[in-house]
Amino acid sequence: MTLSGNQKRQMKSAARLFAVQALFQMEASNQTVDQIMVEFEDFRFGEEFDDYAMAEGDSRLFRKLVDDAVNHQAQIDQMTDRALVAKWPIGRIDPTLRALFRAAGAELTHGDAPPKVVITEFVDIAKAFFPESDEGKFANAVLDHMAREAKPEAF
Repeated sequence: MTLSGNQKRQMKSAARLFAVQALFQMEASNQTVDQIMVEFEDFRFGEEFDDYAMAEGDSRLFRKLVDDAVNHQAQIDQMTDRALVAKWPIGRIDPTLRALFRAAGAELTHGDAPPKVVITEFVDIAKAFFPESDEGKFANAVLDHMAREAKPEAF
């Protein structure tokens, strides 16, 4: 089966969302990266609820984002800290946003997608998690700073 460009984009978007959820769950539950990946790929990708089906995720992108976020967490957290104001070290921000910055930081530092695509995708995820607040704007500002540091040649 050949996927259309739109289907591939949807699967990449789903992989980014799942990566944020997986990183959040790892921090909250102390599960290993391998346990989380298996759970997400076996149960979350394409999961169906009463009236809603989760998207299929791009498994390769999902695994790369989670692996890179875990393996390069110190570097990504330091880059995130530099993008945050001094009063808000990464340890003080919402755990969902922390997971989002780690997944996005992994893609910005070790991925192939253009920074503007990465920023747009992860800002959309922030807005989905925080629809009634300014976290989308906050995420946009932090991710823009991170992207300029990670790939200055793209700006």
